[in-house]
Parts: sequence; C-alpha cells; structure tokens
Amino acid sequence: MRKEVSFKNRDRFIQLGIAISSLRKVRGMSQEKLAEKAGISRSLLSVIEAPNTANSFSLEVLYDIADALEVTPADLINASLFSDNIINKKHD
Repeated sequence: MRKEVSFKNRDRFIQLGIAISSLRKVRGMSQEKLAEKAGISRSLLSVIEAPNTANSFSLEVLYDIADALEVTPADLINASLFSDNIINKKHD
C-alpha cells in the first residue's frame, strides 16, 4: 500500500524519479534491466520514474536502486535537488 505524497514533498519525489531515470539512461540500462538488478518490478520503476506524478516509495527501494546503479542513495538525492538560488530565482 503506497502512502500519498504530501504537497510539500511532491516535487522532491518527481525530481528523484527524473534523476533515477536520467542515470539509468546514461548507464545504457532499460527499465527492465534496472528493475531486475534492483529486485523490484518494472512497473514500480516506471511509476517512480514517471515525470509528472509523485509516488512515494520506501528507503529500501531507494537503496536497492542506488546499489543497482552503483551509486549511493545520497548521490541520487543530491542529483535530484536544485539549489535554493535556482528554485527561488525570479524570472523577468
């Protein structure tokens, strides 16, 4: 059973999914291959990577994906965050 993502964390989950998707593609891996290496279903990975939806997932899944991509979970989180000066930049 998935917990609904709160509004304040919505963008964080979306950005994390995009970071996972981007690194997977850079590594030349299909969703099927990454899911297999991480021990999760391809459909769960697809939900995590979906760019317009925020879906929560467990830390265990994050650790498994990070291991499969041969990075630390912190690397994935850091890659998914924009600095405050980027987020808060005013557009003219």
